[in-house]
Amino acid sequence: MLSIFKHRYLFNSIKYLALDRKKMAFISGPRQVGKTTLSKSFKEEFDEFIYKNWDESSFRKIWMRSPNSLQIEFSIEKPKLQKCLVLDEIHKSSLWKQKLKGLYDVLGQELKFLVTGSARLNIFKKGGDSLMGRFVNFRLHPLSYGEVIGLKTHAPDEWRDSLFRKSDFEYDPGPLLQLLKLSGFPEPYYANSEKILRIWRMGRNEKIVKEDLRDLSRLPDLAKVEMLATLLPEKVGSPLSVQSLREDLEVSHDTVTRWLNYLRDLFFFFEIKPWSKSIKRALKKEGKIYLYDWTEIPNQGAKFENLVAAHLLKACHFWTDTGEGKFDLHYIRNKDKQEIDFLIVKDTKPWLCLEAKISDVQIDVKTTVKFLNQLKCPFVQIVLDDSVWKLEKISSDESPKMMVASATRVFAHLP
Repeated sequence: MLSIFKHRYLFNSIKYLALDRKKMAFISGPRQVGKTTLSKSFKEEFDEFIYKNWDESSFRKIWMRSPNSLQIEFSIEKPKLQKCLVLDEIHKSSLWKQKLKGLYDVLGQELKFLVTGSARLNIFKKGGDSLMGRFVNFRLHPLSYGEVIGLKTHAPDEWRDSLFRKSDFEYDPGPLLQLLKLSGFPEPYYANSEKILRIWRMGRNEKIVKEDLRDLSRLPDLAKVEMLATLLPEKVGSPLSVQSLREDLEVSHDTVTRWLNYLRDLFFFFEIKPWSKSIKRALKKEGKIYLYDWTEIPNQGAKFENLVAAHLLKACHFWTDTGEGKFDLHYIRNKDKQEIDFLIVKDTKPWLCLEAKISDVQIDVKTTVKFLNQLKCPFVQIVLDDSVWKLEKISSDESPKMMVASATRVFAHLP
């Protein structure tokens, strides 16, 4: 399976933006998304390549006693050799930030560092010391339609502008339907089997709750957190009510909030916040949640909306991590319950609105135009049906552009 991942979408960016500049590359992402395999795919780029995993007892002993002794495994006396050290899951160690900083300060000119983790590696910012200037952060996401079909990834503005230009090119809907059914996680996707998906999902969820959550939180009783995880698929796509979850679980509001923060930090789900600037009577607090594994969602419309959210978040993170600008994903909803599913914000300014529909090619023009006139950005309605592309005619030439397009067309040139 290594050959599949060698050219994953982050490979060249990691090499150019981090390793070639003698910066540590931090690669975080959901469990079993392919971080370890991606890091090992760099082996052919180096004369000496050493991989260390926190689960190895021998490595844990070295790391706890003297991380700098790792240098004896390399030919340090041969400076012309290209050397790389991969440290997998070391965030599970206490004081990992300080030890990594010391190791990098001693060996950073001799070695290239790849650091991977299934929890958010940027939580180190909460600590006392800083690794600022020593690393570049990359967030690895599950497979997406554009990555699977292998077309060229467009720069942000080029991608947005191309959506409004008609093209007769046909995109294969097969990989998108497979993603919807089997998720973007490599193992179930490439196995192309719903039986394997179910077995894989049970194992992944158990490891997140019973292993990763235990390591991160030290919670003694994880049964109710496991119950919380089973409730979340039905909450996808709507503003999340912590009060409702509190009543279901019979615990305090603060406890549910803390558990949700743990599950978010472990990439079980992600949250997008409402955008309220320049929106009259806008919601300002309640976020919407989406799962990294959307196959657990029972409702087909919510499942497709989740898939769209995952594709858009992946693009926003990629563009941000690779220096294209600061991209964030939000949604819009006002107190009259009028809503647009997604808003991509570039450098704090509205950039593109998007709506997800299974097959509805009719835009809610009244609501959409109301929001667009306040946001001053274009709008795309994404549908699952294939071979759809149409511009919505608006009376005023100065009004923002609106269109409907197939998901295959929208996603084809995203990372």
